[in-house]
Amino acid sequence: MASTRSPGRFRRPLIPLLSVALAASVGLATPATARESLPFQNPALSLDTRVADLLGRLTLDEKISLLHQYQPAIPRLGIKAFKTGTEAVHGLAWTSWGDQKIDADKGTVFPQAVGLASTWDPNLIKQVGKTTGVEARGYHSTNDERMYWGLNLWAPVTNLLRDPRWGRNEEGYSEDTTLTAAIANAYGKGMQGDNPKYLLTAPTLKHYLGNNNETLRSTTDVQLRERVLNEYDRQAFKPILAADGATGVMSAYNLINGRPNAVNPDLAGLVRSWTKKDLFNVTDAGLPDSLAGSGTDPRWNTNYYPDFTQGDAAILKAGNDSFTANNRDASVTVTAIKDALAKGLIKVADIDAAVKRALSIRVRLGEFDPDGGPYGKIDTSVLNTDASKRLNRRTAAEAMVLLKNSGKALPLAKGSAKKVAVVGPLADVVYTDWYSGQMPYKVTPVDGIKAKLGPGATVTGVRGDDRIALKDVKSGKYVTGGSGASGAALSLSDTAPAATSQFDVTDWGDGIVTLRNAANGKYVGWNWSSFVNDQVEPNGWFVQQQFAVEKQSDGNVKLRYAGYETHETWFSSGNYVAIGDDGKLKLGTKDAAAVFAQETLVKGADEVVKAAKGADQVVFLAGSNPTINGRENYDRPSTELPAGQRALIQAALKANPKTTLVLENSYPTAITWEQKNVPAIVWTSHAGAETGNALADVLYGDVDPSGHLTQTWYRSDRELPSIFDYDIIKSNRTYLYYKGKPLYPFGHGLSYSTFRYGRPQVSGSGANVTVSVPVTNTGKVAGSDVVQLYTHQRASRVKQPLKQLRAFQKVHLAAGKTTTVRLTFAKADLAHWDVTRGKEIVESSTYDLLVGASAGDIRQRASIKVNGERVPARDLSKATLAVNFDDYSKVKLVDESKASGTAVGGVAGAWISFADADLRSGPTGIKARVAKAGAGTATIQVRAGGPGGRLLGTLTVPSTGDKYTYQDITGKIAQASGRTDVYLVFGGDVRLSSFSFTK
Repeated sequence: MASTRSPGRFRRPLIPLLSVALAASVGLATPATARESLPFQNPALSLDTRVADLLGRLTLDEKISLLHQYQPAIPRLGIKAFKTGTEAVHGLAWTSWGDQKIDADKGTVFPQAVGLASTWDPNLIKQVGKTTGVEARGYHSTNDERMYWGLNLWAPVTNLLRDPRWGRNEEGYSEDTTLTAAIANAYGKGMQGDNPKYLLTAPTLKHYLGNNNETLRSTTDVQLRERVLNEYDRQAFKPILAADGATGVMSAYNLINGRPNAVNPDLAGLVRSWTKKDLFNVTDAGLPDSLAGSGTDPRWNTNYYPDFTQGDAAILKAGNDSFTANNRDASVTVTAIKDALAKGLIKVADIDAAVKRALSIRVRLGEFDPDGGPYGKIDTSVLNTDASKRLNRRTAAEAMVLLKNSGKALPLAKGSAKKVAVVGPLADVVYTDWYSGQMPYKVTPVDGIKAKLGPGATVTGVRGDDRIALKDVKSGKYVTGGSGASGAALSLSDTAPAATSQFDVTDWGDGIVTLRNAANGKYVGWNWSSFVNDQVEPNGWFVQQQFAVEKQSDGNVKLRYAGYETHETWFSSGNYVAIGDDGKLKLGTKDAAAVFAQETLVKGADEVVKAAKGADQVVFLAGSNPTINGRENYDRPSTELPAGQRALIQAALKANPKTTLVLENSYPTAITWEQKNVPAIVWTSHAGAETGNALADVLYGDVDPSGHLTQTWYRSDRELPSIFDYDIIKSNRTYLYYKGKPLYPFGHGLSYSTFRYGRPQVSGSGANVTVSVPVTNTGKVAGSDVVQLYTHQRASRVKQPLKQLRAFQKVHLAAGKTTTVRLTFAKADLAHWDVTRGKEIVESSTYDLLVGASAGDIRQRASIKVNGERVPARDLSKATLAVNFDDYSKVKLVDESKASGTAVGGVAGAWISFADADLRSGPTGIKARVAKAGAGTATIQVRAGGPGGRLLGTLTVPSTGDKYTYQDITGKIAQASGRTDVYLVFGGDVRLSSFSFTK
């Protein structure tokens, strides 16, 4: 096909940002002319009947048009347009109209998703989800005929947080499957509403599957061996869909075992088997283009199919129901689908199946009911209500985690707080992120503490930025911005450092800083033609307000522009700040870069010390800018705290030991020095509009800190394997397998009170296990705790987790009070994936039951014996899939065919092993199904006991001409007996699908 696709939101050079004021909305479209009611419009009929009726009335062209993200109106049937994909990860965020990003600016911006999960309170998060769904309906009521405020919400994100460097850590919930499922299910059910027949909104789980790195995210081939695939990554989706916590999934950009997720056969089969309801699955933005586009960008194009006809046909047959491609232009998708139909690559039945699922969601949303269904009358009065503000404040407070509280430094005393210094780069700001709406109001930490203490206290806010001037060495003039709200193009103008030529420098770590002009308080950024001081905060897809100050050997500096577009393959401009002939700053090469003398006019550390000295209390706000420090498309290089921020913390602490550290960011951070030296530390995610109020509530003891960590916090980057290593079992990743001593363990969180756990009582005669434990508040104040139940399997054929969360409950107790906490899980939850037979099993074993306040703070123990299965010795006389190995080295999991199946790709010296094979039958031969694309032959050796163990035989693998062309080969092996580990050692580039021993 000659058609081309636009690359989607993540690759276009500029995304216009619109903030749509509801008062200016066009309003509802004029109702269609009254007509006789048709069966699909009759709410008294069953869902299946209504969908079948409407499907039968559509022409083939109309059906095909509904496969695109922007489903057009069908006026002859009175059907309005329908758009998939309104973002709602932590409150209603934004929608799009073509390439325009349209922000919600009247709704509730809740704490980031990782913060929501830190509450460990599914009941609370269901309320958050309900508010999000209601506000989505409120915005939906403002639609004109374009219907761009859609009710298909793209949330929650359930990808597991196995690596704290993941750029989108803020969007997920936890490294643990149980906690992720509980929070996601609560949020999703809240967004769906409580009506058994109708949907408030239709949430979509993101991103299926194994989407957990942003670097090369579209072309990363994520390797998921069978145990990791079935015990970990799929468990981030299965329990939520099984509980009807979402109405579909989004297919992710990356590949899994050699096959792009766009054509992952799970979408049509396994995923749909997890629920009895129709799922409406969508592709991620632009994914069809990545699969079959003509480009060769290593960050984007997989070129898995040669053209859109074949690619779109495969996407549809794999189980995707909606193509998110080409913004509003559906013509490429429509043309490809029609061409695929004409060529016999798909059938009308394939189109009907996808359209049926789209219509099913729309019927459940009440769209075709005469009155719009039970949620059809919701309007904009639901936005920004007092009730939503109260819920937001409560949620933000309950999400905050007390990491350390030495000497009961917290809570801070209100009565003695006459002079309070609130310092640090986040002292007087509240940031949004890429998946936030725009806040109709915001309460900064300074604002919140001022409001808490009232007029009797003096609260001073100091960011601690260095204020600098940049003098061009060549001309002697200073870099100068504009003083008005719109700023001006930066130029060499001032001959002395006036306000317009002074800039506050904030260190965000990894060499990146921002420059904020002293005259108008606006950030300097690149606007594709010049540098201008006109931005309220860093923003946009490319975050064009980033710089790096590079010192030269003579002590002067060059400025490197570090907007994210400089990482793109299409970026060809120089990325250094140079001076144009007109004196204005422009982009240039490093050699042509301007050289500046950096003059420090005000030292931020001095300002922090000045504020801290003599203060009754010091609250230091460190952390991240969520547009800069890890976000979609960009992983974090490091878990370290920015060096500049650490220096400010040290200065504040030295000036005043009564310093409390509040770390506000979206991920675990290596604050090893701070943990050792700062008396009290609180962590919070970027917590939305009520950040300041919630923080003051916690710091001053009006709310007991009850948040708990959802990830392991490591002491340094050295404890982390490659971000591309997804095998958490082999690499000992996450609390499940990590054997080191973390900075803070999974589940950690302190209270202002203390709790005692009594002796647990265990009942487990049926399908479930219940552990009942008395919990007593032994402190002097009311407090909250999260009681966590872990299990450990004592004996197993395979490596098992050190411990694994099975159930939890958040409790609030008055001082001195006791309650009995009952924690229940199904015995079936103890299952792991048996690679010998390709199924889930529960092994017969004694299971330790560990009750504690975190994975590292186990307070009580019990055990239970479970009569399950005993895994028999491997019978390799049966056809054995190569992917069902026990261990491996240097192999790569590959796509057996483009449609389905996984094979093992080997190179010279690579091997796979099959433990405890029963060879007592005396096999004398081996049969294997292999493929080899290259010319010549290769080998597969059969060895016993190890990769260098006794050689039993050798298979010679001929060229099959193509990596997808398999043939069966045979060979002889030396007679072996007994039980041993069998190793298959590769002697070249070979694909192995399956094998069996023969006699």
